[in-house]
Amino acid sequence: MTEIITRPSASESSEGTASGAASTSSGTDKPALARSLGLIGAVLLTLSCLTPASSLFVIVPGLFATQGTGTGLTLAIAGVLCVGVAFCYSELGTLIPSAGGEYAMVGSLLGRVSGWLTFFLSSVAAFIIPPIIAIGTGEYLHAAIPGLPVNGPLAGAAVMAAATVMGVFDLRANAWITGIFLVLEVVAAGLVAFLGFTHTKQPASVLVHPVVSDGQHAATLPVTTIMVGLAVALFALQGFTTAVYLAEEIQQPRRTVSRAVLWTLGLGAAVVIIPTVAITLGADGPSALTEADFDLIGLVKGWSNSAVGAFVALCIAAAIVNAAIVMVIQNSRILFASARDRAWPEPVNRALGTVSRRYGAPWVATLAVGAPGTALCFAPVDTLNGITGVAVAGLYLIVAVAALRSRRGGFREQSAWRMPLWPAVPALVVASLAGVLFELWRTQPSDLYWTLGATAAAGLYWVFYLRPRGGTRWVIDADPGRR
Repeated sequence: MTEIITRPSASESSEGTASGAASTSSGTDKPALARSLGLIGAVLLTLSCLTPASSLFVIVPGLFATQGTGTGLTLAIAGVLCVGVAFCYSELGTLIPSAGGEYAMVGSLLGRVSGWLTFFLSSVAAFIIPPIIAIGTGEYLHAAIPGLPVNGPLAGAAVMAAATVMGVFDLRANAWITGIFLVLEVVAAGLVAFLGFTHTKQPASVLVHPVVSDGQHAATLPVTTIMVGLAVALFALQGFTTAVYLAEEIQQPRRTVSRAVLWTLGLGAAVVIIPTVAITLGADGPSALTEADFDLIGLVKGWSNSAVGAFVALCIAAAIVNAAIVMVIQNSRILFASARDRAWPEPVNRALGTVSRRYGAPWVATLAVGAPGTALCFAPVDTLNGITGVAVAGLYLIVAVAALRSRRGGFREQSAWRMPLWPAVPALVVASLAGVLFELWRTQPSDLYWTLGATAAAGLYWVFYLRPRGGTRWVIDADPGRR
């Protein structure tokens, strides 16, 4: 039986009250976050977490290796699928505004055990994605300053450590800092798009009739390969859902959360997909995209000169730092919410639930996210990429299933943003993601098995610790953001 704490909805005006310091909720001893973000701040932070330029320059080159000239098409299909995912997140994020994000939404609608497994999948992504992005810093610093002795894992670890320190400070200040970085990464992406489109060497037909090449033979890209590539493409566009984690810190969340999610997806997809198309058309041929040592900065230098290439590389490095900061902020909120919902032994809950009186941030949870992320910079990147793709696809699928139940029972009459074409949209998302996971199981089963094995371990924690303590542990608060 699901144990969920529910309270009457607050008025829209009370939702909009900003507080510069941490407070405690009225009538409860649970810690509360400061409600200090407007729409612009929420979009800046959310778009920075999608980190479109770092996705473009760190993740997309890996997609070129398998998708060839079909990389833009694969990203576009993923973008369409993400629209349905965004609808699901927008409805559930305003129906259940909680820093717990997916696990609070799923746990409230599907039950405590579903919420716990969702929390685990979101945590997998939370701990793995930042170091994947951070590791790319060294490569681009070396490209910007040739001869600079930069080690990828060490540079990534330094970025993660710096991002962790930044994550402890005031959220509103971080929104403007990340906004400045965001401008730099968008400029870099725009410059690459301009150069690619003004140096086209391939016809536009390769975008809709994609081919892959091993350097000697070119072949049409199979549909099954596109299906497998969708997992990584979803990872590249992942981050637009960050607004639901900030729902307790956003003013007027019932209006702002959905706008932040949808605006971020549109802007972020454009920053990723348009330059990808430009790179595809500006490359010497399909084999240039799929070669193992594909050098994007070298391509930019060939289109322009070394100074422009160095500038783009420095902007990319800034984008990576920006991404790490925002991801640490987002992921610390998940861990904070899990402690508030008593997922751990009491001493751990008290520590992770600690909110800084000065900055209004969950500083212990921030450190708990940043330290493992720093260590993971030394793990194999390919393994991290594969596991994350599976985790993200599984997470989106579970949220879409929860969205199918969002208009039943007591939640049916509750005020929230409501998606169009319900229940067709979440049903199509479920079917599409199930197909992606099936294709991954058929062609790349090791990533799926690693993720399932870790999820089984989380299931054992549920069976032996959380389930026997149903009245005192993992008590999901369905509406902390409405108080």
